[in-house]
Amino acid sequence: MRLFIHADAQSLGSKAGNEAGDQIYAAIKANGRARIVIATGASQFATLETLVARQDIDWSKVECFHLDEYIGVPDTHPASFRRYLKERFVARVKSLGAFHGVGGDAADPVAECKRLGAMIRTRPVDVLLLGIGENGHLAFNDPPADMVTKEPYLVVNLDEGCRRQQLGEGWFPNIDAVPRQAISMSMNFMLEANVLISSVPDARKAEAVRGSVEAALSPMMPGTYLRTHNNCSLHVDRAAASKLQSHTIEGALRGSACAASSTSR
Repeated sequence: MRLFIHADAQSLGSKAGNEAGDQIYAAIKANGRARIVIATGASQFATLETLVARQDIDWSKVECFHLDEYIGVPDTHPASFRRYLKERFVARVKSLGAFHGVGGDAADPVAECKRLGAMIRTRPVDVLLLGIGENGHLAFNDPPADMVTKEPYLVVNLDEGCRRQQLGEGWFPNIDAVPRQAISMSMNFMLEANVLISSVPDARKAEAVRGSVEAALSPMMPGTYLRTHNNCSLHVDRAAASKLQSHTIEGALRGSACAASSTSR
């Protein structure tokens, strides 16, 4: 994993978004098409803003999935991740090849996981964008993350910290309105993507960034598993990097990679 520390959220998003654009462009050039997975949430605003501005990408050759969705939330709900992506990405790129939304309001969430899994397994994911939650989660894999399942999508329970993050970001009017379950892409499947690009701005993510970069590999801090991937970029701003040790910051400035003490998964 490569760690990049930027001055602010906007410069972070510019670098992460352009890195994603370069990787998508390269995948299309090499294979004639690209399969991507896109994250949502406040952490992705600047990254997606940069990505949709790329005029050199033939979006008709891009197939897009996304990471997660609340169970029981329709795509008309202000907090729906499908709505987020349709407004901030799908509607803003020219002739996207395909967008496969996670149907959180499907009558049978387990069947929805199987439907999505059957589609996304047909070929590798070229580029996957994600963030890190305040509790260290990746997608909605709250601690302890399931590091056993090989299924691409699964039904997960949201812990209190995760639910309070969603409330704090303004997606819901009160804690009781925040769903307790979601459909999420699994840890193992995310880690199979060819390229991972993680955007993590804001001081409220500083402890999660510290844990993800410096703590021992553990399902209790899902973000640590980013260090097991051989082509992962973690982009943070100074606020999110504020709890990192000085030698970690110096290593990032030198361009040193961050490796996990164990790569078992």
